[in-house]
Formats: sequence, C-alpha cells, structure tokens
Amino acid sequence: MALIEPIRRLTVATLNQGKLDELIALLNGLPIELASLRSLGNAVEVDETGSTFAENAVLKASGYARITSTFTLADDSGLEVAALGGRPGVLSARYGGADSGFDRKMAMILAELAGSGSEDRRARFVCSMAIADPAGNIVHTAEGVCTGIIAAEPLGKGGFGYDPIFIPEGHDRTFGQLSPADKHQISHRARALAEIIPFLRDNSAL
Repeated sequence: MALIEPIRRLTVATLNQGKLDELIALLNGLPIELASLRSLGNAVEVDETGSTFAENAVLKASGYARITSTFTLADDSGLEVAALGGRPGVLSARYGGADSGFDRKMAMILAELAGSGSEDRRARFVCSMAIADPAGNIVHTAEGVCTGIIAAEPLGKGGFGYDPIFIPEGHDRTFGQLSPADKHQISHRARALAEIIPFLRDNSAL
C-alpha cells in the first residue's frame, strides 16, 4: 500500500523506556526521523480497552497519531502461558496491579504455574503493531510471535519485563540472558517489525 503523503517523521508511541529503546534499535537505519512521546512532552495516555493485542495496538496508534498529528507506530505485546489459560495476555503490563514491578509479576506467574499442577511450561510472547497516519487512520498492521517455555526462576538482567523467565524455542537461556543482538533476531517484536520495516521503507520520503 503506497501512501499519498510520505513518512518523514514517525512517533514511537510508548512510555515504556525498555520497549522504546528496543524499538528504536530495531528501526535504526530507516530514512525516517524517529520521535518518542517523551520527547514530544506528551503526558496524555490512550486507554487500552481492547480485548486483544491487535485491538490495543490499533487504539494506541490511532489515538496518539491524532494527539501528535504525526505518523505513529504503536504496539501491544505480552506473555501468554499455556497452563494459565493464556494469562497474563493483554494484562501483562498490569498483572498484579499497574504499580507492581516485574519482579512481583514474574513471581506471581511462577507461583501460579507451580500451583496449577501442570507440567506444561509452554509460553509465547506476542506483539501486534499498527501504524496510523496523522489523521488517525490505520495504514498498516503486523504481528509477531516467539514461542518458548517458562524458566524455573528468573535468570539474567538483560531485556525488560518478563524476559528473565522466558526461554525462547531453540535456546537454553532466557531473554534476560541473551545479548540484545541475539534477542533482536528472534523476538516477537523483531518479527512484527520484519513486516513493518518494508512498509516504512517503501513509504519514506527518500
């Protein structure tokens, strides 16, 4: 899909510094000026009222695009644990309360998994992305999935969020132990961006 107006500036719509750093690193090299909500001084948050990652990505991309009057990339992502019926899912960032840290959230996941009586430790990270034009119209969407298992305990200090308890398929170390370069090759966010980047490149000003 070719846009009438080329993308010269793209707002990355997240207030999560870890996610922002990861997205900017993955988008590095595109002929597009990247901005964050923080750099724009935007204090307004768009409510994530969707029941799926895709719905929330669309809500955030459209909402922040209208607020900033810029092309905007938003994502919604989280961890789904098979033995917990897919929890925490879309509530990943708010699991155990919005103010609880990820050390507590990970401890809750591990305790619930131990209490489930299941030996199934399968899990997956899911990332849905959406791009909206300055008027808030959605012009592109993508999804990336990374499957793996839940570790017995948090391992590693890298990454952010639930990374220290997630071991991606084909590896014996958690996302928290992998280098950023290794994680960026296989992560759910990288896989979603693999579909986003060609669209951005084709519709950039250069």
